[in-house]
Amino acid sequence: MAGMLKTGVELLEVIEHRPWALPSEPWVMEQCWYDLLFAHWPLPTESLRDLVPRELPLDIFDGRCWVSVTPFHMTNCARVRALRFTSRFRELNCRTYVNIGGKPGVFFFSLDASSRLAVWGARTFYHLPYHLAQMRAEVREDAIDYSSQRGSARFQARYVPVEPVGLAARGTVEHWLTERYCLYTVHKGQIFRGDIHHVPWPLQPAKAEIGVNTIAEVAGVRLPDTKPLLAFSRELKVLIWPLKLVS
Repeated sequence: MAGMLKTGVELLEVIEHRPWALPSEPWVMEQCWYDLLFAHWPLPTESLRDLVPRELPLDIFDGRCWVSVTPFHMTNCARVRALRFTSRFRELNCRTYVNIGGKPGVFFFSLDASSRLAVWGARTFYHLPYHLAQMRAEVREDAIDYSSQRGSARFQARYVPVEPVGLAARGTVEHWLTERYCLYTVHKGQIFRGDIHHVPWPLQPAKAEIGVNTIAEVAGVRLPDTKPLLAFSRELKVLIWPLKLVS
């Protein structure tokens, strides 16, 4: 898994785990995500309904919605066609989960990035709420020291994997949270879906010392005062397709 990133062509041959078929159109970008932390919190459905566009049905696991904060750093392994963003930067996502037509996906409250070009590109081509932030990520042995600041939207944490790599079992909340192969966004009242593809997430249980986390709060989300469900992934290669209008 780690150190075994596949090429884009090889990735297209690994499809048994997907919940629906690959898009028929060619993908437009190949990215590599590194040193990623999933920090997940459960919330009552009513606390999120007014924060997510009404056009997007909330996805629920065991009667609750979930919000996740996800820091990582990335490279564009291959830049294709017009989407020639900068090739290396840090990113921090705040997201929840929606489902349209049986295709579970992700809705982003915010995406912070350290690259001005990446922010411009994602806003222009994907209508996503990207923001430029001051960000730092340092690897210290197995641990990652990560910080991000965009005005009052701040995140600071040290996180580290604590167990070997494994795959989330179907039917578990870990699988439900991570094995999603599209994003949704609403632009000018219309719903768009962006498909992605990757191998099943190679996950490790993790521990984290989160010193500051106001990312969700700035988006209007009040996270519960409980410990998050944590998982770590060392690296993952992802193929990305252009947005398509959802009829």
